[in-house]
Amino acid sequence: MIVNINIDKSLDKAERHQEYLSDLIKKSLNNYTDHITRIEIQIKDVNGIKEGPKDTNCMIEARIKGRQPIAINNRADDIETAIKGAVDKIKSALETIMGKIQDQ
Repeated sequence: MIVNINIDKSLDKAERHQEYLSDLIKKSLNNYTDHITRIEIQIKDVNGIKEGPKDTNCMIEARIKGRQPIAINNRADDIETAIKGAVDKIKSALETIMGKIQDQ
């Protein structure tokens, strides 16, 4: 499973978040590594320089072998919360898809 991470340059401490995010994804989606070819992650500040609620967006796209890619978005006030919410959402979506595959 390849993990590709893109973080908006305007966000602080982007390098630290890349390592954290890569480890979090690999641990959280460890059960699905045989089914996923690649994970694409984009984190950006929606409002740019302006402050505002829920202005950090984390998008995760999972490319599943033999299926269409799935993508989710999660907005939050800070990077960590956006990442954790996005990981929870993609994990839930993958559980649903893998359950359907096993039922066939």
